[in-house]
Amino acid sequence: MIPSKINFSEKFSMLSDDYSVRIVAKMNDYEIKIVRFKGEFVWHSHPDTDETFIILEGTLLMHFRDKLVELKSGEMIVIPKGVEHKPASREGYKAILIEPEGVPNTGDAKSEMTINKIEWI
Repeated sequence: MIPSKINFSEKFSMLSDDYSVRIVAKMNDYEIKIVRFKGEFVWHSHPDTDETFIILEGTLLMHFRDKLVELKSGEMIVIPKGVEHKPASREGYKAILIEPEGVPNTGDAKSEMTINKIEWI
């Protein structure tokens, strides 16, 4: 297979909702996703895996039970497996999310924000 480039600006331009997540690539058993989010997510954890957020635009407020971490463009955070967290953003953010294939977006929590199958874009 011949590698091809991925243009994040082009991919993000295809997302229109305040909450959108799509797969843009796969590396070994990991999915690389783009996320556009504005608002409050749900408290959840991923009992079997870490996940990485790389912020490209905007501000992500990552809530933990004992602290709040503010992430801006050019910053990233790795959430260790089993750590309860809740992403939020007043202004919205665009990010790259890296996690193993098939990981539910709401982890161990089921809610109206749960996406059963994340689509490719």
